[in-house]
Amino acid sequence: MELDKIYNMDCLDGMRQMEAESVDLTVTSPPYDNLRTYNGYCFDFENIARELYRVTKQGGVVVWVVGDATIDGNETGTSFRQALYFKEIGFKLHDTMIYEKLSVACYDPDCRRYKQAFEYMFVFTKGKPKTFNPITDKPVLKPGNIHDSPHGRNKDGGRRWHRRPYEHKDLQVRFNIWAYGVGNNQTTKDKIAFNHPATFPEMLAADHIRSWSNEGDIVLDPFMGSGTTAKVARALGRHYIGFEISAEYCEIIRQRLEQTKSLFDL
Repeated sequence: MELDKIYNMDCLDGMRQMEAESVDLTVTSPPYDNLRTYNGYCFDFENIARELYRVTKQGGVVVWVVGDATIDGNETGTSFRQALYFKEIGFKLHDTMIYEKLSVACYDPDCRRYKQAFEYMFVFTKGKPKTFNPITDKPVLKPGNIHDSPHGRNKDGGRRWHRRPYEHKDLQVRFNIWAYGVGNNQTTKDKIAFNHPATFPEMLAADHIRSWSNEGDIVLDPFMGSGTTAKVARALGRHYIGFEISAEYCEIIRQRLEQTKSLFDL
């Protein structure tokens, strides 16, 4: 199949036409639980997972952004079942990351649970990841702050800690909880995306694409949705390929790609 193209078709049919071990990175957020019927369509998770394994290169990565619906006060746990299935078919669960949604209410007086403010970002690898470009940020602690650090173990097996001043570093590798504004609180010039009901932030896609791929690599999104993965991959100098079963959403993708020529357009 051609690169740098979005196909209006079922992703399972599309991936079956792709060569084995041809994709460096997948970044996707599938419909889940009661959202599985997606604009009138549904998807076959297990066969899609198997096709993802087949088309992923050795050392390639799949980033699976997903949450759980709450039905009658009970979280479904579908995300965990999917993660375990990916492991069953050969993927390694390289990291369980958290996508924290900023700018959402933290309390809902109409229910007896705290407001949901995150999704999982499961990072699966086919063997040892061949690429890791760690993102670095300014440290949270300031020079001179005292903090505890592990220093071996006691005879009973417990951790031994000692207190020491924090040493200043300009940058440090980011932790695996990433926070982004959602909806109209995203820092994006692109408002076309919000014609789709479930976009994820452009910077989320950008951070994963930077982390797990290099320029010229091939990035796949089998559930292209509003086209964020394709838009960001192109802006970062990667090739993309995607599938979107809804013709309505393909038109959104087309418009977004037309207006995005480089990283400066994000």
